[in-house]
Formats: sequence, C-alpha cells, structure tokens
Amino acid sequence: MADDNDAYVYDEATGEWRPASEMLAAQAGTVEVRDASGNPLADGDSVVLIKDLKVKGAGQTLKQGTVIKTIRLTDNPDEIDCRYEGIKGLVLRTEFVRKR
Repeated sequence: MADDNDAYVYDEATGEWRPASEMLAAQAGTVEVRDASGNPLADGDSVVLIKDLKVKGAGQTLKQGTVIKTIRLTDNPDEIDCRYEGIKGLVLRTEFVRKR
C-alpha cells in the first residue's frame, strides 16, 4: 500500500519529479498577491489606479485611470513596488489598483 509521501509530482519550474509533500510545503510558503478585483498579480504586470492618490513627499496626485507599468512584488502581499514619472521608490497598496 502506497503512502501519500510516496507520491511524486512533476515540477514544471525545475523540470524534475519531486515528492508531493515537498511541493505542498513549497506552495504553502508562497503568498499570492491580488488586486482590488481579486485578479492575481505578478512581477512585470501593468496596473491601473482605481482611485486618485496623493503621493507623500512628491507633492503630486496620481489620478484615477493612471497606468503603472512593470510592477514588482514585495514581501508584503498588500503592497507593490513600482516607478512612475519623477517618483522614485513608489509603493502602492494593492487595494487601489486593478490589473490591466
């Protein structure tokens, strides 16, 4: 009789067969980042602002509908790192963006 620990799963990322228990542990450690509509976000995605946002320190307001290109995910699933004209180190909350 086979245990669940004896099952193997093909890992497409590495191209190897790995124990199912190891794959489940790896998946449990990853946190999925989602936008305001619930769509999953990934590094390099473009997003659109769903609300006007005042940018602290820049004296600028980003208007609703502004497109932000090439986002980067952070350790916090509620925040994304991005760049916009003249604003370095811009961090946006995922509740204010939706995937384009």
